Amino acid sequence: MHAFAALLDALLYTGSRNAKLRLIGDYLRATPDPDRGWALAALTGGLNLKAIQPSLIRSLISERTDPVLFALSHDFVGDMAETVSLLWPDAPGERPDKTPPPSLDAVVQRLSGLPRAEAGAAFTALMDSLAPQGRYALIKLATGALRIGVSARLAKTALAQAFTLDVEAVEEVWHGLAPPYEALFAWAEGRGPQPEQGNLPVFRPFMLAHPLEAEGLDLADYAAEWKWDGIRVQITHVAGQTRLYSRTGDDITGSFPDVAAAFSTHATLDGELLVRGTAQGGEAASFNALQQRLGRKAPSAKHQAEYPAFTRLYDILTLGGEDLRGQPWTARRAALEALVPSLDASRFDISTLVEAPDFAALQALRDGARDAAIEGLMLKRRDSAYVPGRRTGLWFKWKRAALTADCVLMYAQRGHGKRSSLYSDYTFGCWNAAGELLPVGKAYSGFTDAELAVLDKWVRTHTTARFGPVREVEKSFVVEVAFDSVHASKRHKSGLAMRFPRISRLRTDKPAHEADSLESLFKLAI
Repeated sequence: MHAFAALLDALLYTGSRNAKLRLIGDYLRATPDPDRGWALAALTGGLNLKAIQPSLIRSLISERTDPVLFALSHDFVGDMAETVSLLWPDAPGERPDKTPPPSLDAVVQRLSGLPRAEAGAAFTALMDSLAPQGRYALIKLATGALRIGVSARLAKTALAQAFTLDVEAVEEVWHGLAPPYEALFAWAEGRGPQPEQGNLPVFRPFMLAHPLEAEGLDLADYAAEWKWDGIRVQITHVAGQTRLYSRTGDDITGSFPDVAAAFSTHATLDGELLVRGTAQGGEAASFNALQQRLGRKAPSAKHQAEYPAFTRLYDILTLGGEDLRGQPWTARRAALEALVPSLDASRFDISTLVEAPDFAALQALRDGARDAAIEGLMLKRRDSAYVPGRRTGLWFKWKRAALTADCVLMYAQRGHGKRSSLYSDYTFGCWNAAGELLPVGKAYSGFTDAELAVLDKWVRTHTTARFGPVREVEKSFVVEVAFDSVHASKRHKSGLAMRFPRISRLRTDKPAHEADSLESLFKLAI
C-alpha cells in the first residue's frame, strides 16, 4: 500500500505526460503481483469497492473530529480525501508510520464484497493502520475518484511502454481480462502467451482526427462528411454476442439495448450514437436529447421509446472476420455502403458525404450548418487506412465557429486535483425580461492560468454567501462564454442548456447590466 500511495502522490504533482508514463511504468515493473494488477485496475477505472461511499467517510470523520473543523477544512482544502487523511486521528498505541502498512492486495480483499453493515468497521481499521499518505490513497481507492490526471488510455500506454508491448494489442485483449491481470503481466514479462479472448467481441481503438488549422485542402484527396453531435461508438457482433463500446472502450451495451438488439451482422462498425427527435421529424435530435439516455445502465422500455437511439455509421473495421482496417478509406466506404441496406433502418443509417466544388464552397456549407445535431465537418483522406489514434494528415475535424455570449458570474466552487485550492468552477447567468439573473451554464475551462488567478482572487474578495463548498458572488463580473450550441431544456430554470461552454474572455470592461439576455440566447437555440 505504501508504494501505491507514493505513486498517487507523485502522479498528482506531475504535469508532464511522459513523466507520468515513467512513474506508472516504474511502479508496474517494480511491484509484484497482485498489487500491481489492483493498482492498474484503479488507474483504469476497473475497481469498484461499492461498500465505501463518500457519505460513510464523512460520517466517520465527523465522529472522530470536530464537525465544524472538518467542514471548514474541507472548504479550504477542497478535496475530501486530503482533508480526511490529515484530520484522521492516530489510533492509540504505536503510530501507523512505525508499523508495516497492509499490502494493496490485502486492502482490496478486505473491502471487496463487503456488506454495508461491516463497511464502517473495516474502513476504520484500515485507516487506523495507515499514515496520512496511505489514508489518502485508501480513500481515493475506495471511492474510485482518483482525479490525478491519469486516463485509462494513459495507464495502458504506460504498461505497454514499460514492457515493450503494442498498446493497441493491449487494448484488443483488455475486455477479456479481469483484475488483477496476472495473465496480462505474465505475457508482458514473457512468462506466458498473449491473453486470448476466445469468441468475445473485442474493442478496437478508434481512429481520431486533428483539428483543421490551415484551410485549403485539396478535395480531390479528401472526402467531407458531417461531424454529428452525439457520442462516438463502436458496435461489434461475434459468435452471437453484440457489444457497444464508447470511445474510451467502456462497454455501454446495457445502456443501449435497443441498438445492440438490432445488430446481428458479423462485423465491427464505427459511428455516432444519436437519438431521434419527434420535433425533427424522426431525424437526429440535439445532444441534449441524447443526454436523457446517457448514464442509465438499464433504461426502461418507456424511456427507450421516448428517446429512441440509433447509430449513424462512419466506417467499417471488420466484416465476416476479415480485418478491413488496412484498406483505404474508399474501399471501406464502399463496403459500408453495401452493408447498410441490410441493417435495421430504424437503428442504423450512414453518414452522407458532403459534396462541394471547392474548399470555399465547403466552408460556406459548414458555416451555414446550424442543425441541432451537427458540430461541423470531417475531412478524411481518401487513401487513409484506419489507424488507431491521431495520425498527421489523415483525418481532420473542422468544427463550425463557436457561439459566444456575455454572462455574469453567479457562483464558484473549488476544482479538483491541482485546482483543489482554487475557485475554478464557475456558474454564470443571463438576464430575463424581469431583470432577474438566471443560470445558463457552468464552465471550468477556457481560461489561462493568469486569468484563473484573477478569477480566484475576485471570488474570494466578492463572496456574498456560502452554501457548503459553493460560494455565491457579487453579480458584477462579466465573462465572455464560448459554446458550441444552446438548446431548450426543461431541466433548467432558465429554460436553456449550453453545449460545451468555456470561458473565452474576461470582460472587465463591461458592466453587468450590459450582459446578454435570455431572449438573445433563445434566438440562438436549435
